[in-house]
Amino acid sequence: MDTIDEVLTRMDQIVEECRSRQSRVGYFAILYRQVTRRVRDGILAGEFEDNPRMERLDVLFAGRFIEAYEQWSVGSVTTESWLVAFEASKDAKHLVLQHLFLGINAHINLDLGIAASKTMTGKELLGIQGDFNQINSLLAELVDGVKVNVSVVSPIFGWLVPLAKGRDEMLLNFSIQVARNGAWKYAGEYHADSNKDFQVSDRDKNIAALGQKLISPGKFLAFLIKIVCFVEWKSVSKTMDQLDAVAKKTIG
Repeated sequence: MDTIDEVLTRMDQIVEECRSRQSRVGYFAILYRQVTRRVRDGILAGEFEDNPRMERLDVLFAGRFIEAYEQWSVGSVTTESWLVAFEASKDAKHLVLQHLFLGINAHINLDLGIAASKTMTGKELLGIQGDFNQINSLLAELVDGVKVNVSVVSPIFGWLVPLAKGRDEMLLNFSIQVARNGAWKYAGEYHADSNKDFQVSDRDKNIAALGQKLISPGKFLAFLIKIVCFVEWKSVSKTMDQLDAVAKKTIG
């Protein structure tokens, strides 16, 4: 893929594949497609510091999710971070937000730094920091919108926060800003190191471990999650439709 329009065409296909297979991977795919559409519109409107470069960044960034999805779909080896997210998608016991955060965890914490570095091959990485932050802002805006409107797909999720107040839970404390800062630091490390394979392997193990914390919260929160899961929408395709409506409303 060389253009953002090609990315969007493939994203549309993935969303429909997930819908027809009732795959929960579609939850992340729905939201990420909307972010990609927003980036496309921003490029056409000349919103970014370097719009052609932003298109390259977006193609490389999205390409990592698409490649991981395609590898997993045919049983090939993919990164551990994405494997955690994809394998969790088979299980109905996880919240919609858990599935979303697992995808965001792999995509921002691992993929974004690599994509930023590759976009700036042979150049100073600092030059892309402004647009790097901009794409993260779009993701954060979308995630915040989903949290605010999460009652659409998870009617009693709001109960979790006050009930689990003060507990050190990765699920409740997940922050796009923290992820962004870590991703930028990693981008610098990856960019400066000639041993790219080691950088990916080492980072991947750490991010996969964070993913496991999102899947397996403490006993108290796990009990609450069981209750919330019971009243969430059971139809994957219906949940995808609800998330699509929320995404379009948030940053459409």
